[in-house]
Amino acid sequence: MLWNLKRILRRAVARSWLLSRLWYRYRGLPLDGAPGEEIWYFAFGSNMHDDVFRGRRRMRPREWRVARIEGYRLRFNLEGRPRGRAAPANIEPCPGEEVWGVVYRITRRDLLRLNSTEGVPGGYYRPVWLGAEDADRRPLRAVAYVARGGEADGDPSLRYLTLLREGARAHGLPERWIEKLDRIRPAECGG
Repeated sequence: MLWNLKRILRRAVARSWLLSRLWYRYRGLPLDGAPGEEIWYFAFGSNMHDDVFRGRRRMRPREWRVARIEGYRLRFNLEGRPRGRAAPANIEPCPGEEVWGVVYRITRRDLLRLNSTEGVPGGYYRPVWLGAEDADRRPLRAVAYVARGGEADGDPSLRYLTLLREGARAHGLPERWIEKLDRIRPAECGG
């Protein structure tokens, strides 16, 4: 019951720029710009997959590009569902490393809706603005979801890993990144 009430409240806030601004301020997150302003969102996890980003999240990006963020590494150090058998993707600063993904050009209002599907504000993730570059080495400022994860990595579920791998292939991410995703071991089934 409480979970449903939270979800309904999150959706109502996401539909109102004014309510969102107040809620974000209360939660200690800035909400800058105008609702129609276009920004770049960097997806490195399941949001790279069209079934998730366009389907489940109902996002309609105006453009997308292959991109990377230098100085970060991909981690699976968050607790997912089911507990102990699914670890969602996260990124953390790490000099000399890089994370490949997809940048989507969306509006700030779209970002509010996306935030609500990711539990922002208040869940694991916080939106963080990072310097990215597309495949043609053009610099972009993009927002990504980053969480304070645990020390150790868990194993993502096979279903989740499949979304990452298929999304990376469908968007044409570099083969070395796809090979890296293919080497990640999924969590054991059972229970």
